[in-house]
Amino acid sequence: MSVALRNAQRAVLVRRAPLRRAVCALRAALGASRFDVGLVCAGNGLMKRLNGAYRHCPEPTDVLSFPFHRVAPGELPRPRCRDEYNLGDIFLGVEYIHQQCRATGEDFDSVLAVTAAHGLCHLLGYQHNTEAEWQQMYQKEVEILEELNRLTGASLRPLTAGLF
Repeated sequence: MSVALRNAQRAVLVRRAPLRRAVCALRAALGASRFDVGLVCAGNGLMKRLNGAYRHCPEPTDVLSFPFHRVAPGELPRPRCRDEYNLGDIFLGVEYIHQQCRATGEDFDSVLAVTAAHGLCHLLGYQHNTEAEWQQMYQKEVEILEELNRLTGASLRPLTAGLF
């Protein structure tokens, strides 16, 4: 299926083609190639509004995921009709991510791909509210990023190392 990518900000140049390719590869590594995904590149203003409305934390952030289905970690949705072949939407806070990359010296495009992997895991039920949940999600991120690394020659790792 498809990855619908929309750039809803003008603060940061986003190379859409490599990001779309990375998300397609990550989706395949999760076994979810049959499902559509919406990907929105957002500025700090939109991320602050969404984070405030949905997480009661009115601050910009790097990623927010809005799953179409509620599934247990590691399970794929079981659509009943064509319209339900949708994982949901990921909002990437590209302005926030860009600011963090400038402060740390990390590669922006690489961090976008890793953040998208994190968002995809959230769409598939993975969470990190407890250490056990974080461990499960972290392992899944490592697994799918290793597949992306194999395909691209990159050496991407999850951003949440040492969260707990």
